Amino acid sequence: MAPRILTLANQKGGVGKTTTAINLATALAAIGERVLIVDLDPQGNASTGLGISRTDREVSSYDLLVGEATVAQSAIMTSVPNVAIVPSTMDLLGVELTIAGQADRAFKLRNAFKQLGDLTINERPVSYILIDCPPSLNLLTVNSLVAADAVLVPLQCEFFALEGLSQLLQTIEQIRSTLNPRLAIQGVVMTMFDKRNNLSEQVLADVRSEMGDLVYDTVIPRNVRLSEAPSYGKPALLYDLKCAGSQAYLRLATEVIRRERQLNAA
Repeated sequence: MAPRILTLANQKGGVGKTTTAINLATALAAIGERVLIVDLDPQGNASTGLGISRTDREVSSYDLLVGEATVAQSAIMTSVPNVAIVPSTMDLLGVELTIAGQADRAFKLRNAFKQLGDLTINERPVSYILIDCPPSLNLLTVNSLVAADAVLVPLQCEFFALEGLSQLLQTIEQIRSTLNPRLAIQGVVMTMFDKRNNLSEQVLADVRSEMGDLVYDTVIPRNVRLSEAPSYGKPALLYDLKCAGSQAYLRLATEVIRRERQLNAA
């Protein structure tokens, strides 16, 4: 059975995309899924946050997009059981120039995923692919949306949250109507929620009234342990399983799987 491909996208930076990619992958793996993360951000924070040093990134998502490596050749196992990653390097900054003139430029990642057959994690097929996008609506993000089954949108509990969301939703709708008709919105996850802050409560209420059931019940709190974990090259779930942030991501993983079943049944 083909893996489900989820893109984590938001053109705003600092909303918790990478933190969500790393910790959601770890939480999914903890409940028995086999997860591949594809790091499409030139900054490579997902790779660093999973302890992959720059010297170990001999083959990267750049090679995948330009057709010089398969997924199996570019994926490396992380220290997290059942989680592999296609790491990112700064080469990605030049990928748009490399592929911009090619007719299939928006389909590079989708085509790469067609050669997944020989990639296994612990001798079993991958069940989820999570794509960590750069904070912009560029060709890298377009490739991830064209390749994906669904989009998961991390949204920070801040004043301008909804403003950026409308632009992203327009892009998703354009991709759906022109390049990827199967693309669905998996959900919107509110991040960096501070219950002591009235603004957080107000933003959460506004987004729920605007987006309805698309907003996950699980809200990711602002949490020091979540912020500390990447500097140790670990997901928060391995750094401190009992912290509020880790527990929230375990709940989110359960919600994601439940929604996946509903999307598949639809």
